[in-house]
Amino acid sequence: MTSSKLIKTAALFGLGSVATFLPAGISAADAATTKTTKVPAKKSGTFLGSAYMTHYGAVQVSVTVKSGKITKVTAPVYPVGTFRDQQINSVAIPLLEQEVIQAQSSMINNISGASFTAQGFYMSLVSALGKAGLK
Repeated sequence: MTSSKLIKTAALFGLGSVATFLPAGISAADAATTKTTKVPAKKSGTFLGSAYMTHYGAVQVSVTVKSGKITKVTAPVYPVGTFRDQQINSVAIPLLEQEVIQAQSSMINNISGASFTAQGFYMSLVSALGKAGLK
């Protein structure tokens, strides 16, 4: 075997050896400094995040993406069991949805007075964006 294919072989405590194989023409120095990054394809479609249980109930987010751009965000599931849930979430959910559209990512702010809903929304959003190949 040529040295260009077998870069390094080391004995491990006399029990065997470890070998690092690199394609011909690539040195160990090049391999150590070369980073390969996989660029995700820009997906289009509607992606449903996992439902996340909060203190007051489940929250689930759906994200519509066209050519890698977030075009629509909805929360088909969120707590509405009490009048207070309905009161808080009728304001919080639209604000969170708008914030995602503006940020084009999961980098959104919390909503004062709706911390549990916002946390569940965020967790489901991250799940949906992951399915879409976004962050």
